[in-house]
Amino acid sequence: MNLTKSLAMQERAKRRIPGMTQLLSKRPDMFSSGVWPGYYSKAKGVEVWDLDGNRYIDMSIGGIGANILGYADPDVDEAVHAVIKNGTSSSLNCPEEVELADMLCEIHPWAEMVRFARSGGESMAMAVRIARAYTGKDKIAFCGYHGWHDWYLSANLGTENALGEHLLPGLSPVGVPKGLTGTALPFRYNHIDELEAIVRGNKDDLAAIVMEPIRSEKPQAAFLEGARALADASKAVLIIDEISAGFRMNSGGAHLLFNLTPDMAVFSKALGNGYPIAAIIGRSHIMESAQSSFISSTMWTERVGPTAALATIKKHQSFDVGSHLISIGQLAQEGWRRLATRNDLNIHIAGIAPASHFNFDYENAMSMKALFIQFMLERGFLASNLFYVMFAHQTQHVDSYLQAVDEVFSLIAEANKDGTVEKRLKGEPSISGFKRLA
Repeated sequence: MNLTKSLAMQERAKRRIPGMTQLLSKRPDMFSSGVWPGYYSKAKGVEVWDLDGNRYIDMSIGGIGANILGYADPDVDEAVHAVIKNGTSSSLNCPEEVELADMLCEIHPWAEMVRFARSGGESMAMAVRIARAYTGKDKIAFCGYHGWHDWYLSANLGTENALGEHLLPGLSPVGVPKGLTGTALPFRYNHIDELEAIVRGNKDDLAAIVMEPIRSEKPQAAFLEGARALADASKAVLIIDEISAGFRMNSGGAHLLFNLTPDMAVFSKALGNGYPIAAIIGRSHIMESAQSSFISSTMWTERVGPTAALATIKKHQSFDVGSHLISIGQLAQEGWRRLATRNDLNIHIAGIAPASHFNFDYENAMSMKALFIQFMLERGFLASNLFYVMFAHQTQHVDSYLQAVDEVFSLIAEANKDGTVEKRLKGEPSISGFKRLA
């Protein structure tokens, strides 16, 4: 493969952009530096073209879960193009945001009011601010990954690696005010005893319990109900982060599948099929607290995001996209499991079907991951050990992908047995945590 232009752009980016990209998950060293193309010239459906003109079928991160329908979906793009012609912003507000608020509350009958943002991290920060404003309390109990803002990274102040279980090891809280020490308190998913301990020790200071509805494992019996009960007992706001899980299993929040009624829920990623949009929905008496705190941004009033979200949700509902994503994801998971067994490889599979991953169970797992990526690129697939399903993925894509996986697993098993995994790498091993980019 010729990656001359792609690799040159990466070197150029290193000189101008700290960390090379705006999103850690898209950094080439998370895959394999020197091999992962890093930049694209075109994307359509499930196909991606890099700067050198190489064409790939994307069986990897799907825009980090943002492109739920597929790249450049014609229905969403048509709606966006129409409003662009009539102006994307003005001195007045766009009516689409009101329509979107109505739609989200209809999908989630427990919710009564909505605020909008344009990215997941800022929307989580907004939700936490509203909860603190409503309760007059400061501390946040959380599990899972919820963004880069100070309230969240403060969990690593005065500790070695509180966020290692939830995000990545090695995250330094440098730049986060030390005065936030002890305000973000982590507990692990499905460990209700850990949340109980936090509530017991901070009952009078707890503003919110923040959690995802589902992570890499399903909720155990009474876990979600227990979290709801603890929020009530401590008069804390229960905030459900649907940024990753939302619209993957159904047309709305995954919490609906578990009969969980939160006080607030946050959406982004899949909500606009790649167009920037985020939503914070909640009970009116809590959401009204946004007016007692200053929460405001010019770009939250632009028209493209709400328009894209309306078109995305309508198509999602019409085609029962959630069921399709689950079906395709299950085919991939079953294929990984079957082919690993056939090729005598030890892997661990986790995650919900529409957004799952596998890990090699070996000491040199990061080198094996990089070799997998390298061999799959050579066969025309953008593929890592993660697979975010898009509606544009069809069974034939999975079939051709798994045929390539079979070949690649065989080669990796062979390299592992003769000790040549590292020697066969054309790029660098994948990194497993956060580190500065040289």
